[in-house]
Amino acid sequence: MIDVKKVQTDVRSVVNQLMEEEVIQQGLFVIGCSTSEIAGERIGTSGSEALAEVVFGELSILAERAGINLAFQCCEHLNRSLVVERSVMNDQRLTEVGAVPVPKAGGSMASFAYKHMKDPVLVESVEATGGLDIGDTLIGMHLKRVAVPIRIAQKSIGHAHITAAKTRPPLIGGARAVYVSQEEENSCDH
Repeated sequence: MIDVKKVQTDVRSVVNQLMEEEVIQQGLFVIGCSTSEIAGERIGTSGSEALAEVVFGELSILAERAGINLAFQCCEHLNRSLVVERSVMNDQRLTEVGAVPVPKAGGSMASFAYKHMKDPVLVESVEATGGLDIGDTLIGMHLKRVAVPIRIAQKSIGHAHITAAKTRPPLIGGARAVYVSQEEENSCDH
């Protein structure tokens, strides 16, 4: 049995490290989460609402502190659709799909998020500015181009391997192109 307090400490550590690294960008932040993997089991075999509750609570703090919106990815049984707030769907003109995630079709994390968000809907896909993959759930399809891995000290939540990412605009133009560095972009008067 996995220690829920340890999982909470792990998630809180990840949240704090992401905030300290200042890599969270405005927009959507996609979460892929296997509670089975957190518990040390094979993905999709032992979902846990108790673990989903802890992850949801801590990530909600991240969203509030960073001023971002969360999108919770479902499992492959719902084609990796995502749970978002209806306002996010409307603002970003996302495509709603007709399903409700449950633990056995969508996953415990997406199911918990759907039950606890203010006005949740399921959407087909998003283009997020960053994300956190807990348990190798493959969130890359929902990140804007170009995804850049974020290296933080925390490498796992419970038993689940984690990967975090942010995005940047594609660098185009070839050898003669001149690119604006992030520092220059932030210091320019536009």
